[in-house]
Amino acid sequence: MTESARLPWRSRPDAVGVLGAARKVADDLKDGLSGVRARRAAHGLRRLFGVAGLGLSDLSGTLMWSGRPGADDAVSRILDDVLHQEEPITAGGVTAVPLHVHDELAGALLLVGEVPGAVTRQASDLVVQALERGRLEASADQAAQAELRALRAEMSPHFVYNALTVIASFVRSEPDRARDLMLDFADYTRYSLSRHGEYTVVAEEFRAVETYLALQRAVLGERLKVQVRVAPEVLAVAVPYLVLEPLVENAIRHGIEPRSGTGLVQVHGQAEGNDCVISVEDDGVGMEPERAAAILAGSGDGTGLGMANVDRRLRTVYGAWYGLTVETAVGEGTRVVLRVPRFQPGVLP
Repeated sequence: MTESARLPWRSRPDAVGVLGAARKVADDLKDGLSGVRARRAAHGLRRLFGVAGLGLSDLSGTLMWSGRPGADDAVSRILDDVLHQEEPITAGGVTAVPLHVHDELAGALLLVGEVPGAVTRQASDLVVQALERGRLEASADQAAQAELRALRAEMSPHFVYNALTVIASFVRSEPDRARDLMLDFADYTRYSLSRHGEYTVVAEEFRAVETYLALQRAVLGERLKVQVRVAPEVLAVAVPYLVLEPLVENAIRHGIEPRSGTGLVQVHGQAEGNDCVISVEDDGVGMEPERAAAILAGSGDGTGLGMANVDRRLRTVYGAWYGLTVETAVGEGTRVVLRVPRFQPGVLP
């Protein structure tokens, strides 16, 4: 029998079970070699590769064992050597291999007994790939959180100043209206700046948009007309937090404000099959389609950064088939369409 014939997935008929076990090990290593599920990953690896004993160690030298461990003195010596030399070592019935993640030492894998070289390589490759995936997912989560923080920090000082100035102008002449607008402003800042979870629901996003539009109508007066309509069946759809308000803000700042006369902003939400579709449309100045594409790709002239941010977050969560599309032309206004699935596993408010 050749060395490759001894590999578990070649000697066992249940290939689906083997793949499932490998996937479970990868999930257990998502938080690294010192994570809370590292010991469970060691158990899964030992069963998967059929070895007498298996240990996982991070850079601190802390071992997570499964099965029969090697002699304490031999294991301690070989683990210290492999972490310092970063080369595979076999001694005292124990094989130790370094685990390099993105060219950096992350820890070591120890196998007890007579273990073929192919099994050692396959086991270490599985661990390294799982650790690399975990780091990539952690980096993606950190990037998404950074983008969300950037959106929170993007509240326009110009808008804040104008809103507060308008509210102040109503204090004596229309105190009731000033009070209502101040409450709207408080709600707007609470939703925009507070530390929400990663997801909310469409109803909350529309409520924040209506508050923002009420303030903008007070600032722009008769120059701004608005129409908001949302179908009841999409109100409970879970979406990433703060995906709608930046689109409405772009419509007003870059569509309505630069034009003369009255402008209309329409925000509609409805169900289309299994999807939730929300559109934000203005009859403002519009732009060249090429410029809109550049903005959506994040390579524009600095305007519309919130829109590019929203599109990236949507595609990260739902995949390339979802996100934003932009329809526009110079002098013809702009329509931005947001499309997400009505139900997505793992996306909960």
